Amino acid sequence: MKWIYNKHNVTFRLVIIVGILLVSLVYVSFKTNVNVAEVFSQTKELPIYSVETEDKKIALSFDAAWGDEFTMNILETLDKYEVKSTFFLVGFWVDKYPDHVKEIAKRGHDVGNHSTNHPYMTKLSREQMSQEINITGNKIEKLINKKPILFRPPFGDYNDDLVQVCKENGYYTIQWDIDSLDWKELGVQPVVDRVVRNAKNGSIVLFHNNAKYIKEYLPIIIERLQKDGFEIVPISELIYKDNFKMDNTGRQILIKD
Repeated sequence: MKWIYNKHNVTFRLVIIVGILLVSLVYVSFKTNVNVAEVFSQTKELPIYSVETEDKKIALSFDAAWGDEFTMNILETLDKYEVKSTFFLVGFWVDKYPDHVKEIAKRGHDVGNHSTNHPYMTKLSREQMSQEINITGNKIEKLINKKPILFRPPFGDYNDDLVQVCKENGYYTIQWDIDSLDWKELGVQPVVDRVVRNAKNGSIVLFHNNAKYIKEYLPIIIERLQKDGFEIVPISELIYKDNFKMDNTGRQILIKD
């Protein structure tokens, strides 16, 4: 009888512990907007952080939300080194600087979508996510006669819903595996060192178009990368459009026949 009693007691305790864990998850979900179903899901939707490739290719990207002081200088620098890159534009930036949107496209760079109002996307419903994406997508398409296919979530904030909504609307969700940290305004050398030391085949680098020292560090980084044998390409040319899978780090891998 004692053994039976202990067995039931252990079972009861396990039930209590599981119950507490579930309640805790629900509470965390409520407070942080984390989907509990995603926690238990065996598959996780991931954006593209980098690409597995034997080719020595790397992509530079520039997020544009606030300010435009250095955009033309960036474009001139990219032209000087015959480099094409990717710009992710927020809707209100597009409204304010339509001529620069056109100039970016005219010079052969990717024009990507960076939302309409720069919100934390995971705090939105799926319908609101679609609105954030499509309002800006339509604005860009009207200016350059080409629909964007790349979306970068503001703050790098994403969940399964966002990646799925992007797919449904014809977008690849793009993150980065090298953060230049240019927004911290630490100076030129820290940005150069961070990018060059971490560069590898298939990397995607994050810059900001209005970072304080970008006129100084961008030429140095491009020269160093090219000297190391890297071909700098737009993200649209780096990623695989189909027949790919994602590893658990967000690295895109081509599925070979």
